[in-house]
Amino acid sequence: MLRLPAAPTPALRCVLTALGSPAAVHPPRTPALRAVQGPLSAELPLPVHLLGGPGGTGTAGTPSLTRLAAWRFLIRCGDRSIAAADTRLTPEGWTISHFCEGPYLAATERALVQAEALAAPYQPRLLGVPGLYMLALWLHADVESDGTSTTPGPADLLVPLSPAPPGIAAHHIHRAADLLPVIGLRLPPPPVLDSAASA
Repeated sequence: MLRLPAAPTPALRCVLTALGSPAAVHPPRTPALRAVQGPLSAELPLPVHLLGGPGGTGTAGTPSLTRLAAWRFLIRCGDRSIAAADTRLTPEGWTISHFCEGPYLAATERALVQAEALAAPYQPRLLGVPGLYMLALWLHADVESDGTSTTPGPADLLVPLSPAPPGIAAHHIHRAADLLPVIGLRLPPPPVLDSAASA
């Protein structure tokens, strides 16, 4: 069973503003949003964390910490999701980062259905691994969290979304403690700074 975290109200408000006044916001809507007829709603808010340090790439072999990068809302028309909206926090407050479509949209919904069938309660999040072009549903065992905690716990699960990197099974439920070392071995090593050039 899933217990959605409460998204920041200003983040939801900026998404609704963008949907209601498309000419007033940038970036522009996606093709599906431009073509749709009928009312739109923003649902299923998920905090989006990036694995690793400030650049989101992590340290090869030892990924553990994440950073909250955005809140994502699925944009629905009737009974189907047609896009997603990412929001980010700026010094001026929450704003739209971008609208998106693509295979991760349906994959997210599929993974949420998988997670809903689990007996234990989880808080759903999204975990991005930029170094591998990978996105996973992160099922956090602490359902009372506000969505901002940055370390996967020992009882957490990960569901890689399709398309997943080669050798990582999409839509297979993994213990985070088992999958994170595999991800770490595949991450590129951090750049080596040239001490002479930086002197």
